[in-house]
Amino acid sequence: MGVIVSKVKVLRIAVRQVLELSASYERLQKRIQVDPGLPVANPTVSFWHDVPSPIASHRPHSLPEYADVVIIGSGITGTSVARTLFREGSDEFNVVMLEARDACSGATGRNGGHIKPPLHHDYLDLKKKHGAEQAAKLIRFRLMHVRETLAAAAEEGISNKCQGREVDSLDVYFAPKTFEQAKAQLMEWKKDMPEETEDYNYVEGDEAIERFHLSSNVVGVVNNMAGAVHPYRFVTNILARLLNEHADRFCLSTNTPCTAVLPPSPSSPSLLYTVVTPRGKILTPHVVHATNAWCSHLLPELRTKIFCVRGNMTAQRPGTALSPSSLDGGRSWVFYDKHVGYDYLTQLPGSEHELMFGGGFVQAGEDGLGEIGTSDDSQFNPGIAAHLAGVLPLLFGGENWGSETLPHHHGKGGKDKDARWLEGRVKAMWSGIIGISADRIPWVGRVPPKLAARAAPQLSPTTQNMSEKNEPEKARIAPLAAPGEWLAAGYSGEGMAHAFLSGRALAFQVLDRASDAAAWFPECLSVTETRWEKAHAEDLIEELWG
Repeated sequence: MGVIVSKVKVLRIAVRQVLELSASYERLQKRIQVDPGLPVANPTVSFWHDVPSPIASHRPHSLPEYADVVIIGSGITGTSVARTLFREGSDEFNVVMLEARDACSGATGRNGGHIKPPLHHDYLDLKKKHGAEQAAKLIRFRLMHVRETLAAAAEEGISNKCQGREVDSLDVYFAPKTFEQAKAQLMEWKKDMPEETEDYNYVEGDEAIERFHLSSNVVGVVNNMAGAVHPYRFVTNILARLLNEHADRFCLSTNTPCTAVLPPSPSSPSLLYTVVTPRGKILTPHVVHATNAWCSHLLPELRTKIFCVRGNMTAQRPGTALSPSSLDGGRSWVFYDKHVGYDYLTQLPGSEHELMFGGGFVQAGEDGLGEIGTSDDSQFNPGIAAHLAGVLPLLFGGENWGSETLPHHHGKGGKDKDARWLEGRVKAMWSGIIGISADRIPWVGRVPPKLAARAAPQLSPTTQNMSEKNEPEKARIAPLAAPGEWLAAGYSGEGMAHAFLSGRALAFQVLDRASDAAAWFPECLSVTETRWEKAHAEDLIEELWG
């Protein structure tokens, strides 16, 4: 009798768990179908914004009535688009950039700061879905971001300002099964792409623990070189230069959300898009959507194809004994357990050598499903916050961590204390909104009118510009592609390994020079109706949680 009762209890528990998961899934389905809206006005304070840029709240007295290109979003994508347009294009067109909040206040200014492409983890899956050629091209595209981002910082003369650097990168594994899988993936990738994988190696057990000063619970490490950067300073310094050098052609208007993009009106002689903002309207032949997680606010057909996930980040003071492990900013880590997701960590090379630590996705409740479809970065998840606040000494081991570090101002009578930041190990905690792609790769390119749900202007590639009086001016011609809407979004939490060159490739397309990026831009990232029809959020959720 006792056995029967026990089995009934187990069955009830199993049924309850299935029902709870089903209810969570239904709530998730509803959330990702909803308009993400505009970014909230009161986001959590990111530690990357410790020293606000002089152009953080930049905006002109009034908006121009016309622009050859309107870029919506001032993060790394929009900045890369603008930078490329001015570097590679003629001096005959003007650009307006709109930002709903302060400059670089979205995901770029809230991320982990590491340029750490997902490579061996994804290669076999990419090969299966897209074929060997496209898989290899996408892997090389991701790898390029380390070199090209740091090269751009050097070209801009801001390497020191934005702390751009190569770092020793560790993928750290705590579960034997997960590490064995990683080793197998790495060896398959090395077999297919030997040149790209020369500096990728794995180290097992005690050797990994001793060499890298990690917790005794670590079972193995995959080691290679990667990059790190202060993303906010990288972006805002480039924007500041563009404003200075192209004052008559580049307009950045922060705290100016785009509330609508209207199709050409037959009753209007301009036959252009109308970009609507609270500060006025702008006529333009080209609209670039660089808003990542929020793109479906203006492109409703992309709901369930690119959707929001709230990520959580912290800045923490390192333990007193951590230098041999962290190399004082010369190393970055990704920590893998058996759960969905991972924790990621970089360290700033100056100041208090803050540890920029994020992740903890599975600690969100509902196996992480509760954070999917959430576009509110005015709060962070308490379960994730608790995990991030407490786990670092366990990842490195108490002996490698040491005692807690006191704030720099300690003992100075509070003279240098900054009221924005906390006093303990955790100095700051914030959230940011990630754009997840239903098929796990970014969407980059011209948006077909069917997916934009509005017609494009029917004008030639040599679109006539508008004068200050909003009248046709045939004397000045902007050599751009045929008018349309353009998108680069859906980086799935890997923006630093996708966004900069996605923005560059998109700019070449707007310039009608897509061939200039053909050698390195993966065609599988293109925005097409066929891809849209095949991309289903259900498949992604089943793949990750099934």
